[in-house]
Amino acid sequence: MIRTDTASTRRTIVRKPGNVDIKPQRMGFEFGPSVPRYWLRQSYTLSHTMNALSVLFPQGEQFFVDSVRHFRDRITDEALKREVRGFIGQEAMHSLEHDAMNQHVKDQQMPIAELEANLEIILGLAKKLPKRHQLAITCGLEHLTAMMADMLLARDDVREDMDESMRPLWVWHAIEETEHKGVAFDVFQEVGGTYAERTFYLAFSTAMLGLVASYFTGRMMLNDWRNFSLQDGARGLWRMWGKNGSFSSLIPTWLDYFRPDFHPWQHDNSELIAHFKKQINAYIAPQYRQGNRKTLQ
Repeated sequence: MIRTDTASTRRTIVRKPGNVDIKPQRMGFEFGPSVPRYWLRQSYTLSHTMNALSVLFPQGEQFFVDSVRHFRDRITDEALKREVRGFIGQEAMHSLEHDAMNQHVKDQQMPIAELEANLEIILGLAKKLPKRHQLAITCGLEHLTAMMADMLLARDDVREDMDESMRPLWVWHAIEETEHKGVAFDVFQEVGGTYAERTFYLAFSTAMLGLVASYFTGRMMLNDWRNFSLQDGARGLWRMWGKNGSFSSLIPTWLDYFRPDFHPWQHDNSELIAHFKKQINAYIAPQYRQGNRKTLQ
């Protein structure tokens, strides 16, 4: 739904499509010995890159929740209040499922506890910023996760790179990131967030994410140095940053955020949610098929 605000800003407000429902769902994914060590394209480089991203999710998504929840009492729109509740619940589920994946990677003698301690320090520094600036960081990082989620759902080749034992986790996560991609942004607008704040913190957050994720990936690769291969590294970098690479292809979408009238739902990809949701529901563990009420409070 699109309407023009009558306030002095005269900004265009876009809300999520009515067919998108933001509801948390615990999945109960398990990662046993059948999961290949190099589960993404059988690549040492790519698998450690995605393992490093997974380490970021539990604490990072708690940061997202805290930054949005701080402003919950200032939200007057009832629909947005419901979306915030759904957002909090979904991020809780993401933390739980990625905790399970991170434990699996830790069992492979990866330095997960050390990296989590590093991340706690970094996020502790971010939490010293003004609350609306923290919310702007959340908006920027939610834009990055929404971009990656859309790419994963839209591109068969990216999903097919994943071993079938890992693919359901990332597809499910992408579905829910797409469902709630506009929530933090809408809260930011509701509480008076400015264009300068949101664009500065997208650039800042992108740089910090790149640095932290690269460091985490490097630590994992160093810990697993016996399997290092220049050829694998070159192929992995090309897959990520070469022509039509999984990350390089996202640059135009990243730049869209700098449009003054930007809103996440201007790109309506809700048909991807509908397409994949029926498939992913088959992977819900039996004990969670009746729903789960656990949220990050």
